[in-house]
Amino acid sequence: MHNTKRLIVATLSGLIFGFVCLGLASSGPVSPPWPVAAQIVISRSLIGVAIGISSIALGHWSIHGLVMGMLFSLPLAFSGLMAPDNPEFSKSAMFVWIVVLGMIYGLLIELIATVLFKAKQHP
Repeated sequence: MHNTKRLIVATLSGLIFGFVCLGLASSGPVSPPWPVAAQIVISRSLIGVAIGISSIALGHWSIHGLVMGMLFSLPLAFSGLMAPDNPEFSKSAMFVWIVVLGMIYGLLIELIATVLFKAKQHP
């Protein structure tokens, strides 16, 4: 383990964004069932863990955050395709929004870890 500080900061940031994402998902007329709520929080926390332990050099830290956010949002996005039909939100729109928000969360996690806490990635 090269940078314990980076792992802790990124994981906690991912956990916080997991609850932010859960809040967004719960703002509709029907709150998600607890297994879905747990999957949302765990998925976003996993983005933080992956960013914290990753030693993949992708050039700039922002690209790393975007790519990791996208990759680790795909399982949640594909599981969203199995959700029951909703007249307010199509399954394809849900897929896109899950991936886009995952990329934003990844970028923000990387920003917090790399810029604010100065826990740079060590390839």
